[in-house]
Amino acid sequence: MKRTLLNASLLFTALALPGLSSAATLNVGIIDDPASLSPPKITGGVWEEDVLRDIFAGLVDVSKEGKVIPGVATRWDISDNGKTYTFHLRDSKWSDGKPVTAHDFVFALRYIINPKNAATGLERLYPLQNAENIAKGKAAPDTLGVSAPDDHTLVFKLNEPAAYFLKMLVLPPFYPLPEHAVKQYGDQWSKADNIVVNGAFKPVKWVQGTELDTRKNDNYYDAKEVALDGVNYYPMPDREAGITRFRAGELDVLRDFPAARYKFLQKTLGDAVKVTPNLGTEYYVFNLRKGHPTADPKVREALSIAINRTVIARQLLEGAVKPAYSLVPPGTSDYSVQVQPGLKHDIDERQQRAKELLKQAGYGPDKPLKLSIRYNSGDQQQRVAVAIAAMWKPLGVQVTMDNSDANVHYSTLRRGDFEIGRASWISSYDDPQNFLQLVYAVGNNYGDYQDSKFRQLFGASNTEMDKAKRRSLLQQSEARLSSQYIEAPIFHYTARNLVKSEVGGWQNNALDIHPARWVDKKD
Repeated sequence: MKRTLLNASLLFTALALPGLSSAATLNVGIIDDPASLSPPKITGGVWEEDVLRDIFAGLVDVSKEGKVIPGVATRWDISDNGKTYTFHLRDSKWSDGKPVTAHDFVFALRYIINPKNAATGLERLYPLQNAENIAKGKAAPDTLGVSAPDDHTLVFKLNEPAAYFLKMLVLPPFYPLPEHAVKQYGDQWSKADNIVVNGAFKPVKWVQGTELDTRKNDNYYDAKEVALDGVNYYPMPDREAGITRFRAGELDVLRDFPAARYKFLQKTLGDAVKVTPNLGTEYYVFNLRKGHPTADPKVREALSIAINRTVIARQLLEGAVKPAYSLVPPGTSDYSVQVQPGLKHDIDERQQRAKELLKQAGYGPDKPLKLSIRYNSGDQQQRVAVAIAAMWKPLGVQVTMDNSDANVHYSTLRRGDFEIGRASWISSYDDPQNFLQLVYAVGNNYGDYQDSKFRQLFGASNTEMDKAKRRSLLQQSEARLSSQYIEAPIFHYTARNLVKSEVGGWQNNALDIHPARWVDKKD
C-alpha cells in the first residue's frame, strides 16, 4: 500500500451584523439561498458550497492556505493498482453528541446513489464500483463500492484508477449524513429545527430569502481552534444591495461583488477590495437537442465567434475579469488550454464569417434567427446578456430574454428547457477534469452534448495514471468540444470579495476558498 495526501479544495467565507449578534459572529453576503441544507439536494451553486462546507466536515479538510489536510480522516492508503482507497477516521461527533462513524459515510453515499432519492451530484460517485448501475436502477444501493469494516475505517473500491478522485472528496456528495436524524425526520431532517451536522458551525435559524444563522458547533472535532461564535449568511441576488449593506457596515464580507463595480469599489473602499485570479469560467451553453436552432453547428459557431469578449471583459466589466476563449481557464495546473477555433481572429473578420455561416444555415432577412437567452437574475448577468444580444443584432438575430432566480434557472437548464443558457463554473479543485466533466456527466451537461470521440478521450483520461498521457488526453478532449462550439466561453473569473479589515484569517487563492473555521474578527 502507498500512502498519499493530495491537494484538493474546500471553501468558505464569513461575517457579522452589528447589534444582531455578538462581536465574534460574522455576516456573509452570498449570491442566493441554498436550495437545501442537505448535501444531496443542492443545485451545485458555489454559494451553496460556501454554506455546506462550513456545516459539514468531509474526509479531508483544507487549510487557510488552500492545502489539503486531514479532516474526519486522519490519513488514507491507496493500493498499488490505484483502485482501493482506505480511510482511517478520527473520533468525532455529530452536533447532537452522537459519534460520527464510517457507517455514516456509507449511508450517505448509498442515499445519494439511490435513484428514488433524486439526489444531485450523484455522477461524482460513478468512479465507485457499481455506482452507475445503481443510479440507473439496475442494481441495489448496497452493492456500491464502499464499505465500513469498523467504525473508524472506510474503504472505497473504484472501477478503474482515477487520478482526480481524491480531489473530488472536498465536494458535498462525499459528506457524511446523520443516519439517525434522516430516519427520524425523513426529508425534514435538514430543516433548521431538526438538522444535525458535523462541521464547525450548526444552523439555528433559516428565513429563506432573508438570512441563515449558524452558531459554533461545540461538538466539532477541532472546535477549540474555531475563533468565531457563529456565521450568518444573507442571500443577496441584488448585488448592488449587497454593496450598499457592506458600505453601511452591515456585512463583514460580500462574496462575488459585480465585476462592473470594480473600479468604483477600489476607489472608495481601498484594501477592502480583494481581487485575485480564479479558476472559473462564465459561458453560454447551446441546446444541442433536435428542434432547436442551436442544434446546427453552423449556428453555434456563428453565435460564438460574433461575441466580442474583450469589450465585455475590459469595458462592460471594467477589467475585473479576463476574456475567455476556452472552457478550461488558464492557470489550471499542468495543462494547456485549447482555444475555440477562430476566437483569436479580428472581430470584423469573425462577424463577416458569422454572417456567412448563418446564411449557409438558412437564415437571412426573410427568415431571421429567433433565439431566447436564459440567465439567472442579477444586474451583471443582465448586462452581459444585453451586450451579447446587441453583438448578435448585426447578424439579423432576434433575441428575447428570460430570467429567474438562480435555483430555478439551473433547474430549468437541467430540464433542457432553453435555447441558450448562461452558466458558470468555479472549480472546487485544481484540475481540468472538473471543467470537462461538465459536458460528460448528466447533471451539468445542460446542452445534452453526446459525442462518442469526446467521451472516449475523456473517459480514457479519467483512468490514465501517467501524468503526461493524461494531460494529452484531456487537451484532446477540450480541443474536440471546442471545435464543435457546444458552448461559448465568455470570461474567466477573478475572485472578487469585499472584506472588512477587522476580518482575520482571510487568504486569497485561485480557488477562492476561505473556510470559516480559520476566520476571526476583531472587536
